[in-house]
Parts: sequence; C-alpha cells; structure tokens
Amino acid sequence: MINNSTIDKLIEMHLTAMADAYRQQVSDPKMKDIDFEDRIGMMVDIEYTRRKNNRLYRLIKNADFEQPDASIMAINYSSGRKINKDLIKRLATCEYITEFRNIFITGATGCGKTYLANAFGMEACKHYYKTQYVRLPDLLLDLEHSRSEGNYKKVMVKYSNPILLIIDEWLLLKPTPSEAKDIFELLHRRRKRSSTIFCSQYRHEGWYEQLGGDDSPLADAILDRIVHDSYKINIESVDPTKDISMREVYGLDKQLSE
Repeated sequence: MINNSTIDKLIEMHLTAMADAYRQQVSDPKMKDIDFEDRIGMMVDIEYTRRKNNRLYRLIKNADFEQPDASIMAINYSSGRKINKDLIKRLATCEYITEFRNIFITGATGCGKTYLANAFGMEACKHYYKTQYVRLPDLLLDLEHSRSEGNYKKVMVKYSNPILLIIDEWLLLKPTPSEAKDIFELLHRRRKRSSTIFCSQYRHEGWYEQLGGDDSPLADAILDRIVHDSYKINIESVDPTKDISMREVYGLDKQLSE
C-alpha cells in the first residue's frame, strides 16, 4: 500500500522524481524481492539523473545559442576548409575553461565560426559550466541602454559571470571610445577567472587597428587581457573556387527560411 504521507513529504522537498519512483516500486510486486538498500539506491539514482538533466536543459536554454543544434560530433571536416581536428577534440574536453584560457575563431563569412563556437558552448553546458552567447553589437547596445536605465552594474555582471562567454561578430565594426571602455571593463573582469570565445572575420593581428590602433589608449590594454595563451582557430579555404557556405553544409539556411 502506498504511503501517501511519504509521497507528500518527498514532493514538498521537491524530490518529485523520487516520489514517482517510490510509487512505481510500491505498485510493482517484483520489487519485494529486491533488497531495501538497492531500492533506495534506485530511487536516488532516478532523482539524481532527473536533476542533472534539468540543470543541463536550463544551462542550454539560458545560454541563448544562435545555433542550439550545433554539435562537436557533427562538425564537417571534408567541406574544403582547413580545420585542426586534433585541436577541436582537445578543446571539446573543456580543459581550456579550467585553465581560464580563451579561444579565437576567425575566418570569412559563412565559414562556420558561429557553429563551431556554439558547439564548444554545448560541450561547456554538458560539463555544467554557465555559458552565454551574444553578438558584440547586442552586448554593447545592452550596456549602453543600461546606463539610461540605471542598471549598468547589473548588466555588466550578466556578461562577466558566465564561466564561458561566446562573443560573436567580434570587432566587425570599430567600437566608439565609449564602447571600447565597456569592452575593456568586461574583459578586465573576466580575466583569470573565466574563458571567452571570440568569433571574428579578422585575424587577431588586425584587432589592434579595429580597436582604434595608436589613436586609442585602450587598444593595447584590451588585447593584453585576451591574447596571451589563447587558442587560435583560423578557418581557411583549401580551394576558394569551390567554397560553399557552412550554413548550407549544416542545413542552416533551410532552417532559417522555414
């Protein structure tokens, strides 16, 4: 007979998976032949697994990935682009996150930068690291808007706290002096305590000029906080005449049109 009081207490303690498992065990005559310790272990395993799955679901949802279906296993290495497969596999272990190192992913439009970055982000979520994806233009607009709303510090914390931050369209446009200050402040806060993936059409050698070069006092300071000990992935074409967009390779153009 089911002890409703026990089930109510489990539910009150938010142990709903364990409550469901308890109901199933009581209703299954075969369970009487299983030792008490084994039955308790089974219920705990079910509760533990559901909680881990729910946590993973929340991490992926809150990351706000541009391409939530991206996967390391689905990366196409035969599409006419040079990609270091061994380095990709190594980075997929998320060891770089424990070392607080960054990743630069550079290449032309349509080469698969965003997909690769999102795939790394998915692996970070699977390791239960808080992850956030954002386009740099949106990030800067968010910070600018927060000034007028009086919650600048709160928004800055939003982008400072994730263990992994993916910044897409990095330096696609030259930032204004005010935006450069925001970038500096953000990267300064994240330095030596988290990891950032930068996706850019420009190789990192060209970032100094995009940040204002000699005319900007922050250009060197920003690069100093991200360049050292960063992993660099430059996606190049083997034969530019046979290039096709990686959006087509991964079927993303079709998804966007539907």
